[in-house]
Amino acid sequence: DFALLARETALGLAAQGVRYAEITFTPFLHIQRGIDAAEVFDGVERGRREAEETTGIQLRWVTDIPGLPGMDLRPAAEATIEFALSHRGSVIALGLGGSEAGVPRSQFADVFTAARDAGLHRVPHAGETTGPRTIWDSLEYLHAERIGHGIRAIDDPVLVDHLRAQHVPLEVCPTSNLRTGVVADYSGHPLSTMIKMGLPVSLNSDDPPMFGTTLRDEYLHALRGLGLTRRQVVDLAVAAVDHSFAPTALKAAIRADLAGVVEGLSL
Repeated sequence: DFALLARETALGLAAQGVRYAEITFTPFLHIQRGIDAAEVFDGVERGRREAEETTGIQLRWVTDIPGLPGMDLRPAAEATIEFALSHRGSVIALGLGGSEAGVPRSQFADVFTAARDAGLHRVPHAGETTGPRTIWDSLEYLHAERIGHGIRAIDDPVLVDHLRAQHVPLEVCPTSNLRTGVVADYSGHPLSTMIKMGLPVSLNSDDPPMFGTTLRDEYLHALRGLGLTRRQVVDLAVAAVDHSFAPTALKAAIRADLAGVVEGLSL
């Protein structure tokens, strides 16, 4: 089952032209049901390898701590960092998802510090359904290198300056923001404002089956619903490469391919 999910996810992305993706998943949700962590990992790894052999797409994993308000999240945090540290290589980062409200970022400081010390990247969600304070906390306590969502950063000019100066990328997911009710429609989404402010941003799909979208759809929405120019959308694609944790050689190859495509476009 895990191999099937991983393989079909990768093949779906490859069909959209994706060459490399960092996929977030939450192993604790399966571990707490009594499934051995090794079985989870063996499955997703088999699916990842099968898709790469078929299409050439490369996947890496971000293991996600589920943010569930009102619960003791220590077991989830400890199981997730143990999983991540045991499978470094294919697992490249530690994440934190779920609810922002009622889930203080400070309680995860030790596991994110352990991730940093072990060389894992840190990519918590923050600043979608809550304000700039959650982003600040993610930077301070979780050593965040990249922020999931982060759209509320624009409410704090000091934070905007900090993110810009330190080049902390924001993973913007317009359809997710629409479905969760934090923006009313695509035309009211702040992505164009974030770009004008000089924030480092990229387009992302969040949870495609849950929110009824694809990465390709997000680029189309950016053009048709958010009012971005074709040049801005191309720049977002380049930014996605730059903000990724892909190897330097792979980044260079994808940038070169993008440049070749852009030559044939009227921008």
